[in-house]
Amino acid sequence: MTKIGDDDNSWGADHAFTRDSVYGTRGENTYSGALSYMRMKYTKDLDGIDIAVTGVPYDLAVTNRTGTRFGPRAIRAASTNLSWPGGNYPWGFDPLKRLAMVDYGDCPLDHGFPQNIPAEIEAHTDSILNQGVSTVTMGGDHFITGPILRAYAKKYGPMAIVHFDAHSDTWSEKENRIDHGTMFYHAIKDGIIDAEHSVQIGIRTANTDKQGMTWLDADWVHANGPEKTAAEAKRIVGNHAAYMTFDIDGLDPAYAPGTGTPVVGGLTTHQARTIIRGLGGIDFKGMDLVEVAPQYDVGEITSLAGATLMLDYLSLITKDLPDRV
Repeated sequence: MTKIGDDDNSWGADHAFTRDSVYGTRGENTYSGALSYMRMKYTKDLDGIDIAVTGVPYDLAVTNRTGTRFGPRAIRAASTNLSWPGGNYPWGFDPLKRLAMVDYGDCPLDHGFPQNIPAEIEAHTDSILNQGVSTVTMGGDHFITGPILRAYAKKYGPMAIVHFDAHSDTWSEKENRIDHGTMFYHAIKDGIIDAEHSVQIGIRTANTDKQGMTWLDADWVHANGPEKTAAEAKRIVGNHAAYMTFDIDGLDPAYAPGTGTPVVGGLTTHQARTIIRGLGGIDFKGMDLVEVAPQYDVGEITSLAGATLMLDYLSLITKDLPDRV
């Protein structure tokens, strides 16, 4: 057993920098302290680490409202409301006790050279994966998933994706634009996404060409329920290496107003959480949560939803593991 370093229910300050161990959730006043996701240790040292939470503060690929460059900061701040010792409801355990997780900070980007940004995101992800560490990435607009998937495909081959979104992001084009609505079209054409075993959940915008992926659109989810949605997603993905990407506008604007391209008629937060809980058994290799734009938010509910859905993913992939501490 690995020693946590201080009492499991201890209360302190600035755990992002002062904690000794990478295991376990730490209590801290929600309104103060150095910010990291879930008060995780903030470090670039990945020796012995299983998962690196990282941010990509990029929003130059949007077609509507900018602002998701502030998403990682907002998600970290909202996660302070979740960082309580005792476990993640309703999972009943603390996922941070089961794998070694850290906040790796943000991908460094130079907005003055936008043409270099895709390669910079890919290299950032490569640098983590090549150390045997998985990523959970905070966007940023949804374009960032394209370069991230390129890094994953180099390690695992074509990835099956479980994609929550209002938009398919598979609109076709001849040029390889830096655009948050076309990156999956190119990823499929380039053999990065395994379309046959990929599923898009919550879609509610028109696109006549699904590029071979299966839609469980918003109406399908509302009609069939989250449990059946999860079961169908598992059937489609099968035993293929998978990646989860969650665009926060997959949620209805009533639950996530703080986003750049809101579309009515979407999932409730409860539906999304229930679907994620039902995805056990899928071989997820990584995850991202994108399109949180806090300046359009109301009472931080979008940032809190994003932080919670990330924590649900961490709980999903650790639910069958024992505590290490």
